[in-house]
Amino acid sequence: MSPTTKRSSEHTPLLAETSPRRSSQESQRLAEEEDAAIHGTPLPAERKRSTREFFLFAWAFLATAAVIVLTVVLQHRNSTSSAPALPGDPATGDPYAIKPGLKKDRKRNLVFMVSDGMGPASLSLTRTFRQHVNNLPMSDTLTLDKHFWGSSRTRSSNSWVTDSAAGATAFSCARKSYNGAIGMEPGFKPCGTVLEAAKRAGYKTGLVVTTDITDATPACFASHVAYRWQMDEIALQEIGEGVLGRNVDLMLGGGRCHFLPNTTEGSCRLDNVDVVGIAKEKHGFGYVDDRSGFDSLKLGKNVNLPLLGLFAPRDVPFEIDRSKMADIYPSLSEMATTALEALKEATKDTEQGFFLMIEGSRIDHAGHINDPAAQVREVLEYDKTFQTVLDFIKASDTETVLVATSDHETGGLSTAWQGPNELPVYDWHPQILANANASSEYLALLLKQRIATTPESFLSLVEWIKTDLVQGRLGIPDALEIEINALASNPDAAQTIFAKMVSMRARIGWSTHGHSAVDVNVYSSGGPGTEKIRGNVENIEVGGFLNGYLGVDLEPITKELREKMQEVVVVEEEQGVVGAKGVHPEEWLGVMKGL
Repeated sequence: MSPTTKRSSEHTPLLAETSPRRSSQESQRLAEEEDAAIHGTPLPAERKRSTREFFLFAWAFLATAAVIVLTVVLQHRNSTSSAPALPGDPATGDPYAIKPGLKKDRKRNLVFMVSDGMGPASLSLTRTFRQHVNNLPMSDTLTLDKHFWGSSRTRSSNSWVTDSAAGATAFSCARKSYNGAIGMEPGFKPCGTVLEAAKRAGYKTGLVVTTDITDATPACFASHVAYRWQMDEIALQEIGEGVLGRNVDLMLGGGRCHFLPNTTEGSCRLDNVDVVGIAKEKHGFGYVDDRSGFDSLKLGKNVNLPLLGLFAPRDVPFEIDRSKMADIYPSLSEMATTALEALKEATKDTEQGFFLMIEGSRIDHAGHINDPAAQVREVLEYDKTFQTVLDFIKASDTETVLVATSDHETGGLSTAWQGPNELPVYDWHPQILANANASSEYLALLLKQRIATTPESFLSLVEWIKTDLVQGRLGIPDALEIEINALASNPDAAQTIFAKMVSMRARIGWSTHGHSAVDVNVYSSGGPGTEKIRGNVENIEVGGFLNGYLGVDLEPITKELREKMQEVVVVEEEQGVVGAKGVHPEEWLGVMKGL
């Protein structure tokens, strides 16, 4: 090191080696600020002007950013103002209160789809089945998968495991209720439904199902009874004989037996009331009850509302069976197409649109009987119907939102099954489901018909079951002798036996013949307010969205119902009426406890 270098380093401050060098201008500025602070004198004019310009620029930047943020917030608020608040009303303390959003002037339609009994495992089962039978890649998914929105919690007010009645009341009234309740709150208090409120607000309304139209889910939107099995009374209310009058413009599904007087062949009513006759003569319904009548509707292009279409005595057959009887029964997707087109035509010149509930009803029934071959076909048809609604939305000039979910899961389905004394098997076999071409329900019916109409020996019956039903219909070539003998000797248990034969060979497990408490999926097309039901929500929040999106208020309907239904009960008590309308809740509770 030279003497000069050494001397320089000895006199340089330590921090100078690590601190950045200041420019002459920065040093001058710091000196001026220090001098002004010490002597209390102002900064030079040029320095004050520079500082003032900096603060003016900062203020302008922050103001501009605030305006942009405020604009975005207002636009988002306007686009979602029809969405309901979360459950609970702090003003009243009501934990289930749903306040509808402000009604907007735009015209809109709302389609609500219910996949009764379909849990997440049903989707996995069906997706894999479809990939297998169609030789599709693992990346191929169902239409529903592409519109997954979140999940819903399903408990009722009196049980961790809901039934369809309480589940549908959560959707229709946006209120929790007891198992069995049809448009009723705990305490047997009727609650206004989104369909009834929509009708009052000028919307056209519709119900499309593949089960009995008086079954729990459709009933909860258009009737109010203490318990779900009051189906004779539900039929009357659905056509307009309730205290609110007619609220449904279109009904398509099964359940014809509840609309025919008990003196008529095919009736299952307990009385002689002609509900179809009342619907036609008093409330102006058109009526069709077979395939030719359905075809005359021309997929909705030849419909005059109100319309009642009942295409089966009770439930429309499972899709696995119906597809071979298409000349008798329309499918869910066909009925949905008809309803959408009919409601579109009926509202083309009106200020309001329509509300339509579509239910894939028999997914639930397949779960109850633990029949995986029937269930995958039901889910596929439901998925097809979901796509049908999406296609309608895409082609529509009117804002339309689709929301879909399940009321609960049925069967405790698992795509895995471990047999007794077996180690776990990490596989299941969709080809077993593909081999089956009939439901266990239909096979049990064929077996009972054979026994009733064909006298034959036990050995002859066993051979027919083995060759025709098990091999020919279920596609099972390796049935055990004990299985075939059980079918022949105990035909009342045949439905369960057939379903179990398929499930075991496919290695599909079931934990119950009832419902489970598992969360169910929510799906949506998206649209105004639908972010409110993103993620994991309570089922009443889905119900709250429905009335919020339509901008309707259920409270006036609820008040009117309670006033008028109380009057009906008083009159019937005075007249000593006992029956569909006059059943006391306490009596039904007694019946329920005995089940």
